[in-house]
Amino acid sequence: MPKQKRTRNARTLPVARVLEPNAAGIDIAATEVYVAVPTGRDPQPVRRFSTFTDDLHRLADWLQACRVQSVAMESTGVFWIPLFQILEDHGFRVCLVNARHVKNVPGRKTDVSDCQWLQYLHSVGLLRASHRPTQTICAVRSIWRHRESLVQMAAVHIQHMQKALDQMNLQLHHVISDITGTTGLAIISAVLGGERNPENLATLRDPRIVASRETIARALVGDYRAEHLFTLRQSLQAYRQYQQWIAACDSEIERQLQVLPGNLPDDPKALSKPRDHHKPRRNEPRFDLRSQLYRIFGVDLTAVPGVSSLTAHTLLTEVGPDLRRFPNAAAFASWLGLCPDNRISGGRVLSVVTRKVKNRLTIALRMAAQSLHRSQSYLGQYFRRMRIRLGTPPAITAAAHKLARVLYHLITTRQPYEESTFAAMEERARQRQLLRLTKQAARFGFQLVPGRSVP
Repeated sequence: MPKQKRTRNARTLPVARVLEPNAAGIDIAATEVYVAVPTGRDPQPVRRFSTFTDDLHRLADWLQACRVQSVAMESTGVFWIPLFQILEDHGFRVCLVNARHVKNVPGRKTDVSDCQWLQYLHSVGLLRASHRPTQTICAVRSIWRHRESLVQMAAVHIQHMQKALDQMNLQLHHVISDITGTTGLAIISAVLGGERNPENLATLRDPRIVASRETIARALVGDYRAEHLFTLRQSLQAYRQYQQWIAACDSEIERQLQVLPGNLPDDPKALSKPRDHHKPRRNEPRFDLRSQLYRIFGVDLTAVPGVSSLTAHTLLTEVGPDLRRFPNAAAFASWLGLCPDNRISGGRVLSVVTRKVKNRLTIALRMAAQSLHRSQSYLGQYFRRMRIRLGTPPAITAAAHKLARVLYHLITTRQPYEESTFAAMEERARQRQLLRLTKQAARFGFQLVPGRSVP
């Protein structure tokens, strides 16, 4: 066993009531890891390890020799993931904490003092572990995030194709909505194949294209240059390669979703056709994602207005199918950063703005809330009322908060979404609106008279 390098500046922290006597603290960097165990467990309670895999296993063995059961570490980039997984495999309870919550007191800051500070805070019970789904969910999440990166990089090559067409003054992307559709790819492939006659190229137009054949033919009269054709060819090849990789990701995601256990009741109802049913768009998965989510969650989340299959899948990959870690819907909404972050001092409210969080599920729920602006459901009416009262940005936050509560209730109770449940709420909202209009009319000397409803 190689000799351990002695650590300097180790100091003794104040003694408080210990709630986790077998706790350790780890400060993680790219090439080295500092570990602190309780005083008295080892002649050298603070040690430094390299980040090679065998050194991380040796770190776990040393913690077991020191009778450590729980470990606290910061979520530093992605450097914590290998150590987190190794410690979990060795049977430790790993507490992954937000770096903002464990800031040291002002003064000297070193790696040794940081790991000691983590060990002290964890031993006295002052650290709160971040939510991390199970390893099976994390595997799906890794592939899904990689797929999102592939979609973004494929979009860059679409822009390269549009730039090459612009430089040759081919106005194809101005007369059709998508150059990566059936018509666009057929015409670009023919151009790269040597076809220059605009009339022949216009015959490749799909009948569903709004632009006429004559308009497309005029748009394809350009100044063909070899350098721009070279750029167009490479961009098209790169785009098609990314599409193949995205299809491979879809196959892997479908395979991993099929492994996840289902939560359907003994007598499941058939999955009804959604109101916004459509064929998968270009960047959507090519398998039946909605049916897989219905089997895993045990309830159809897409029945909620504004919630699509992609939104429900984001919920699965970021949180998992089990929300019992959150004691109630309010705690779930607080974790998402969709509720007021009250700052009160001396009895005075300093701030009530929501926390700034970088959560993919929060972004997905905000986008779902924004799509409710034309919905005729209760949630759509709620969003429009909040927009009139507060403005658009706060209304999006309020509607996203409402969606989070609805989804929490559906997943924890596995009860199907019923729009009739909100009928009483809608009636109370209508009565409040009628009372407000009556007061406004009386203020101006008018009286409201019930009449025939206007369709």
